[in-house]
This record gives sequence, C-alpha cells and structure tokens, in this order.
Amino acid sequence: MIRTRLLASLALALGFSSLALAAGPGADAPFASPGSAAEEAALASRLASEEVQLRAIRAELPALFAEAYASYPQIPAGTLEAIAYSQSRWMPLAKGGENDGHHHMPTAHGVMGLYAGEGFTNQIKQAQALLGVSAHAIATDSRWNILAAAALLAREIDADGLSKRGSAADPEAIAPALARYAGLSPMKERKSAIDEYARQSFAFDVLLAMDRGINDKGMVVPERAVEWEKAFPMDALVKLRAPFVRLDATRDSIDVGGYAIDPISETLVRTDGSAAAKSTDYGPAIWNAAYSGNYTASRSQAISAVTIHTTQGSYSGAISWFKNASAKVSAHYVIRSSDGQVTQMVRDAHTAWHVGSQNGYTLGIEHEGYVSNSSWYTTAMYNASAALVRHMCAKYSAISCASAYKGAASSGINVLATSVKVKGHQHYAGQTHTDPGIYWNWGSYYNRLNPPPPATTKVIDSFEASVGHFTHSPTYSGSTTGISSTSTALRDCSLRKNGTCSLQVKLVDNSASSANWAVRLLSGGGTPSANTTLTRSNGRVGFWVYTGGTGMSAALGVDDSDGTEMSIQRSIPANTWTYLEWSLTDAAQWNPWVGGNGAITASSVTLDAVWLFRAQTAYNVYVYIDDVQIKN
Repeated sequence: MIRTRLLASLALALGFSSLALAAGPGADAPFASPGSAAEEAALASRLASEEVQLRAIRAELPALFAEAYASYPQIPAGTLEAIAYSQSRWMPLAKGGENDGHHHMPTAHGVMGLYAGEGFTNQIKQAQALLGVSAHAIATDSRWNILAAAALLAREIDADGLSKRGSAADPEAIAPALARYAGLSPMKERKSAIDEYARQSFAFDVLLAMDRGINDKGMVVPERAVEWEKAFPMDALVKLRAPFVRLDATRDSIDVGGYAIDPISETLVRTDGSAAAKSTDYGPAIWNAAYSGNYTASRSQAISAVTIHTTQGSYSGAISWFKNASAKVSAHYVIRSSDGQVTQMVRDAHTAWHVGSQNGYTLGIEHEGYVSNSSWYTTAMYNASAALVRHMCAKYSAISCASAYKGAASSGINVLATSVKVKGHQHYAGQTHTDPGIYWNWGSYYNRLNPPPPATTKVIDSFEASVGHFTHSPTYSGSTTGISSTSTALRDCSLRKNGTCSLQVKLVDNSASSANWAVRLLSGGGTPSANTTLTRSNGRVGFWVYTGGTGMSAALGVDDSDGTEMSIQRSIPANTWTYLEWSLTDAAQWNPWVGGNGAITASSVTLDAVWLFRAQTAYNVYVYIDDVQIKN
C-alpha cells in the first residue's frame, strides 16, 4: 500500500522507526522509578482514581459526537474525537481550572479546546455567529462546545469544496481545513512559514490520532488509516514526522531535507555521510525563534539549572504563542506529546522568560499538555525530554543529571534546594504555577536522565565443547523427585539458541512414583568450589531454555555465605526459546533452602543448580538449556 511504503521510506530517511511513534501514554518501561515503594504506590493510586473520574466525564461524549456528525455529515468520522484528543485529551478545559494562566497563553475552552481570542482567533465568537447560542454555553457546555467545533470545521471543509451530498470528505483531504480551523493566529497574521508549520502541526496531530486509533480510559478514536502523502506535501510531511528538525526564523523556513538522527550522538547528520550543520545548542532540535520581545538576548548569570514545565496548552499553540508579540513569555524548548518532537524557541545563550526571577541561570523546557491529565505524559515525550536534558548535563558543567529531583510528585508549590539542578516550575521560590504537577513521574524521569551503564555479560556454560559444569545426570541429587534414573543431561547440537550446541535434558518419569517432578540439575557436582565465582553487585543470573512440553517451570539454586538460596520459579513457554533471569540483589526473588536465609547477602556466590519443575506425566519431556550466564 502507498501509505506503508511512505512510512517505511520516511523511517529510513529520518533514521527512526515509525513504530516508535506508537508509544502509549504514561508508560514508564523499561525504567523503574528510584522512588520509594510508598511513592510508587501513591502514584498508582492517583492514576487509578484519575481514571475513574475521567471515564465518568468521558462517558457522555460519544453521543454528543454522534449528534455533531449527524448535523455536519461532511466531517469524516473520527475527526471530532481526534480533535478533542489532540486539544484536551477528552477533558473539558477551563471549567475545571485546567488553564492556570501558564505563560499567559490564550485559554482553551471545553473538550474541543476552543479559543476566545486573547491573541489567538476568537473561535467561540465565530461559532456563536454560526449557531446562535451564547458564548458561555459554547465555552462550558460539552454539547454546544462540540457542535461549535463541528460548525467551524464544516465551514472550512465547505470552503475547499469538499462537501458531498450526505457523505463525508476523506480525512486526507481536510488537512488544509484543519490547519485553518486550528485558531492559532488571526487570519491577517497567517503569512509566516513558521506560523504555517504550527497550524500544520495541529492538523498532523489530529490525523495521527485517527491513523493510530485511540482506546484509552474511555477515549475512543476509531482507527482509520491515513494516506499521508495525500494529506501533506512530501516536504511538509517529512518536517512534521521528523523527531528533530530545525526552523530558521531569519529565513522563515523549516529545514530537515537530507538529514537523519544519529542514535548515538543524538544529533543530526546528513544521510549522504557528510557532516550536517549543527544547531548552535542542540543539533536535533527545531530552531523556531520566539518573538524578540519575549526574551532577553543575553545572560546575566551562567547556566546552572533546568526547569521542567507543562504548557497548559497544545504544542502548536505554544509555538504560535511564543512568536506572538503579546505573549511577553517564552521557553527555550517545547516538546510534543504524541511523538516527542522538539522545537527550540530561544537560544541557550539567551534568557527565556519562563520562571520569573530564576530566568537568568535556567533553561526552560515546555512539555505539551495539562497538569490535570496524565495522558499527556507519554513515553515518547519523556524519552525526548531526557535526551535533551542529558545533552544539557554534558554541555554545562554546572548541571548534573545526578542532581535531578527524583522524589514524589505534588500538586502545589514545593520549593527545593538550589543544589537540585533539574526540577519543575513548582520547585522554585517565588512561583505561583504548579507544573509539571501531580502526574509527572520524577522517579522514572530520573532514571532516563541517569541510565545504568551497559551490562557486562559472562557466559558460564555455553555447551559448545562439553556439558561444562553439568557433569552429572538429573537424578544425581537426592533432592530430585519424580523422574527415573534413565533421565539424561547430554550436550546436543541438533537444537540451540546460540552457537552450535546446547545441553539436552531428557526427563523420564519414574513409574514407581506419582510425585510431581522436581529436578535439581547440579552444577559442579554440588561442590561450591567447583563452580565459577559470581559477583553479586548488580548481578543477574540466567539462561536460555526451550521445551516442547507444557507446564514446565524453572528456578536457580545459589550457594551463599550462609547456605543455599532457591529462586522463585519462572514458567517456561512451550516451543520457543525463552531467556529466564533472576537478580542477585532482589531479596523478593529468593527463598531459603538449605541453611539459607532467603536473601543473597554475600559479595560473591556460586551457582548450585538449575531446578526444573513439572506436574507428573508418563511422557518423556525434553528441555534444552543454552548460555548459562551472569550479567553485572
């Protein structure tokens, strides 16, 4: 299909997988929070409570969307739901205090996020003329808010001659209508290429929600494949999909042609292999200068801290607002929720106006969204933000990523010491704003800023030349039950995960016993000194395993300074190679066995045995083990 080929070509041209754009909201994998268990439990409780509230709010919306489509059949199905997703994450704005005047951005109203002027287009006034209802009803009543958005969008679709008798336009065809509908700059100001980029960003985000489909906590946007090459010119589409591009205000242009992202240095390089011209501050970022009256073109102090913000508005709205002469505010960078795209608005060497009296020494990063809704804080956004801050930590010696805040999120002002170099707007003295707020996961963010070094892997037994440490039959140990002495453990080269051979363990039932199988496959004959010493620090011991039988599980026995500890059991899926692993530093993964205390306490240990378990069966079961190893 054309769409598939286009996405594949874009992924190759820009150096990233289109699958990366599908990161779900609020996800924190693969990093775990360094916060306390109590903090993690508190966050989980808040998220669960939030979901209950949001589902209740969102329950009435599908019927209202259906009414609007019936009134304006030219609008493609799913478009209104997608606009609501892009503007508010299906949460009525302003009425619940979601707009706190952050950066004095124009207030968005209702589930559709309609503007009432204040520097942007007065969508509510325009809709009032179309519908003949009060501005208050449009701003505060979800039914009228949705009908107002539908009327405004239908007007733009009709202006492009896309209306069909009784049927909707194609979603790709309405991209220009969506861009005009966005309501960012008044019509008379719609001549700048960079302002046009902000409006296209709005249209892109709406169509992206339709293309992906959304089904999250009561929000449903039906999945509908978008043929992107029909929605935007190719050069515009490359810019919109690029994770990092550059906008040049002096030339009023957007430049990404011929660039890809180097995943190691996280900077732009030319796809032809020659060095690309890097931006002054952060190569991967869009350069989109804020209006000169919204920042100070100098620094009064050396850069020594990073401030994390939430826009209290949309990505496209923030870009447009910081270029508005009425704003008198700015930030250095803005990050998009859906895919983590980064736009730079103010050079690092200049003073953005984002955190009051602390502006002189700080760098400000705005994250698209609202503090009252966790759906905005996506994995893509966290990752892009962390990559940017890691760059700052490397570039400015006064900023240490290890000094970032990693405690509990809060909803109010919580002033932190100046020694905390990466923190939120709410953590500075003399502030009134509470972003990024109660749903920002500081623990997970800290681990993204301070990722662990790559693990070193030592293979203890590869079975390439011999059975290694596993020199005895499965029934050698008196602790083994349920299997016959005819069971074997032999090097086998017919099936393996890595290399050319593995250890084949043939388990034969003991017909004289009905006991379930528990097989202690000893390493080194049960003598700790015969085994390789394993360092406990950050250690993880594991192996690859394959079995054709169902119902199998495995565990490890480790000789500690005070005896032998047995790990918890892990199941072995049938008919696939699976890597099983246990941490030597996590007491929850170990139980006492012979003389042990249920925790790995020594600085070094040895592997006692691989345990295999199964309910009793009369059939032979084959288990293959490969590359027993430790990672530190």
